[in-house]
Parts: sequence; structure tokens; C-alpha cells
Amino acid sequence: MKQKLVVLTGAGISAESGLKTFRDSDGLWEGYDIAEVATPEAWQRNPALVQDFYNQRRKSVLEAKPNAAHYALAKLEEKFDVTIITQNIDDLHERGGATNVLHLHGIITRSQSSINPKLTYPIDGWELGMDEVCELGSPLRAHVVWFGEAVPMIEPAAEICHAADIFILVGSSLAVYPAAGLINYVPRKTPKYIVDPVIPDVSLSNLIKINAKATEGVPALVEQLLAATND
Repeated sequence: MKQKLVVLTGAGISAESGLKTFRDSDGLWEGYDIAEVATPEAWQRNPALVQDFYNQRRKSVLEAKPNAAHYALAKLEEKFDVTIITQNIDDLHERGGATNVLHLHGIITRSQSSINPKLTYPIDGWELGMDEVCELGSPLRAHVVWFGEAVPMIEPAAEICHAADIFILVGSSLAVYPAAGLINYVPRKTPKYIVDPVIPDVSLSNLIKINAKATEGVPALVEQLLAATND
């Protein structure tokens, strides 16, 4: 039986594909105040602005390409039972070959009903129009968890982390909750790898720190883990 390998990824892995994060510049996301574009109140106040903001983010995501870290993580599926839990709203893991990805904060390439978040739909291209509605007749919005909204996938993610035989954290500052708390569900005996140029200040058992950016540290770690299965 394959070992269960769980990867938690944050903005750092996508940043190396050219996608900016809202933490890049003091709470501004590509020049926007988060409160104006990424909250339920913003949608109520100015839905057209919010829709345009996510259309532009989606355009950037579709133009971006998976990097060496995305491809390396997908390669782990050759020898391990891999689940990638990502805080990112892009689809770069899937395009990099990963087949089992849990999106904690939604995925920007899908839309959702503005009155029932369980109703989601694929988006054709990068633009979602204000005239597009769900089967209940309500406007469609980006399938993204906004600030102030519940994170429905956090409980399944916690269960996955609790079952991990090997755990890898890539490109996350562990500053965004509840996602940051997932590392505390990983069993004490499980080897834990953190790959980041700036290692988060955490106190964990069986912790191996890899002080490198994702595109360098992840491929090297993957080769090491795959080689160990041949010993």
C-alpha cells in the first residue's frame, strides 16, 4: 500500500509562475484594497467592480504556466498516494499533472451561485458576465472564498492531514487562518518538510527545513523521496 503524502501549498508556489498575492504590498492586491473586492460586503456594494477584478485575476491565471515545483509534486504520484491541499485559487497544480487537489479557498476557473455556493459551474475563458446567472436565477460570481466567509473544505482538509504519513508545506507563511492551523493536525511522528525561502516560525516534531524557493527546493525533495522508495 502506498504511503499517504499530503502537500499544503500557499501563494509562494504560484508567485514563481508570475501570479501576485494580496500580501505582496501591504494588503493591496494588484492595486486594489481587499475590502473593496474580496468580501461579501464588496459584492453587495459594487458587484461589477468585484466581477471585473476576478475576471482580470482569471485572465492572469490562464496566461500563467505551471512551474517546476508543480510538475515535481505531480511526479510524486508515481510512488505515493498524494493529496495536494492548496490555499491558491489557480489551477496550476491540475495543469501541472496533479490528479487529487483540494482547493481550500475555491478555484477561479469556476463560477458559483451568489445565493447557493454549492452550485458551481466551469467558466469558458476568462470573462464572467454580470448577466450570467445560476439555475436559481441569481448572478454568478467567482468560486472563491472571500474574507469573512466560511471555509467549507477545512474539515475534510484537517482529516487528510491527520492521516498523513509524510507532510510537505510549500510556499506558505502560515499567516492565513484557518488554513495555517492544518499543520497542527499532522501526527507528531509524521516527517514534515517545509520548503520556503523564509521558513515560518513553527515548533513541530520531525521537522525538516528546506530553505529554498519552490522551484528549487521541491524538485530536489521529490527526487529524494522517490529515491528513498527504491531503497
